[in-house]
Amino acid sequence: MTSFSPQTQAAIDFVADLFRQSKHAVALTGAGLSTSSGIPDFRSTGTGLWSRDEPMEVASLSTFRTAPELFFKWFRPLASQIYNASPNPAHLSLAKLEGAGRVHSIITQNIDMLHQKAGSQTVIEMHGTMQTLTCTQCYHKVEAALHLDLFVATGEIPRCPKCGNVLKPDVILFGEQLPQAAWFKAQREARQCDLMLVIGSSLEVLPVAGLPMQALDRGAHLIIVNNAQTYLNVRADVAILEDAAVIIPAIVEKVLNG
Repeated sequence: MTSFSPQTQAAIDFVADLFRQSKHAVALTGAGLSTSSGIPDFRSTGTGLWSRDEPMEVASLSTFRTAPELFFKWFRPLASQIYNASPNPAHLSLAKLEGAGRVHSIITQNIDMLHQKAGSQTVIEMHGTMQTLTCTQCYHKVEAALHLDLFVATGEIPRCPKCGNVLKPDVILFGEQLPQAAWFKAQREARQCDLMLVIGSSLEVLPVAGLPMQALDRGAHLIIVNNAQTYLNVRADVAILEDAAVIIPAIVEKVLNG
């Protein structure tokens, strides 16, 4: 069992009490949740993807349309990391919390499918998914596994089996609108919840970063577990600046087993 400082243990106990009192809790997760699974986040100094690359040059919709080879060159190592990743203890604990009826839904900024691999059932993917690809010309949609496996292995850009044009992963690039259905669901969850648990998100990317404010404006409790400060730490009931893969299992254990 992990040993925590008295301050951290008190925070874990308090969060567990809030969960026991909650009738409609939701989780909002970001890239920091998956770093323990070997997937880099975007903004950590020195290790984040955007500390090495300019996002508008490699991961924008305009780049994909005009020079898809630049996107796929950047995307290939990330796709490999995602496909080889396994859920970490935080993903598994969240799935357990959902299975026990203590979390109503998980709103995620991640595209790594680790929530689903961990067993979570109600996952709202705000930035799209790696599960499918869509043709940029005829809009034929295909399952990603076969095409991306070949791409990761050889670097060959995936092409539509119907018309031969480039297939785009169904992830949201810079300059692309969020999936409308997912955004409506996420807003509904934020407005109806009485507790929001933010994990591993810097809360810097709009509009998703505004969801906790929607929850707060309707009287919900806010808990933040992230390794760096966010703009809403001052509004949170509890903010724990430690490793989510350690903190979340401790919270869930306390919620379910006391």
